Amino acid sequence: MRVLLVVGWLLIPVAVGLWHYGPGQEQMQLDAAAEILARADRCVADQDWTEAVNLYDEALKRLPAGKVVEQRRIRLEKCKAQLLAHQLPEAHAELQTLVEELQDDGGTPADLLTDARATQAQAQYYMTWLMRLEGQPREVWEPEIEASRQTYRMLEEQAEASGDAPATRKNKEDLESAIRLARLDLSELQGLPIPSQ
Repeated sequence: MRVLLVVGWLLIPVAVGLWHYGPGQEQMQLDAAAEILARADRCVADQDWTEAVNLYDEALKRLPAGKVVEQRRIRLEKCKAQLLAHQLPEAHAELQTLVEELQDDGGTPADLLTDARATQAQAQYYMTWLMRLEGQPREVWEPEIEASRQTYRMLEEQAEASGDAPATRKNKEDLESAIRLARLDLSELQGLPIPSQ
């Protein structure tokens, strides 16, 4: 009996070592990513958008490969920070890719897809504004604002169907803003201040 107890006691460090160098490595990666994400969240709260973008990138590198939903959530938060850090073209391109991935994946959480679509519509709205100020022809900017308008309309309908009155109101206001932007004359647009987030 004593031999079994001694052998069991000696196997404890072996079991801990196996766990540490096996599944424990993934847990250590998750802990490191969580710590970086907490720092990124603090940067967002302090409105330090550029540092937040850098920290989201670092967290993505630390996250284990199999954590697809978490990776996509971090990518979305990074895009939001990029919009505020004046990195609109990069955020716009990444949002296009991210929304396509989320739509193609049947297991995507509905709230993540809705948030990604809303952020993409917002990026399309601001891209349209900038393209119009740059003097781009209607054929270039119109598909952007039309995609934004359609997304806002879809989000409004979804929010209305779910009974979410604040989201319905917000999406309706965003839809009206997209329609106004498409209809504004360039001279009127140039007289307006560039909208902020």
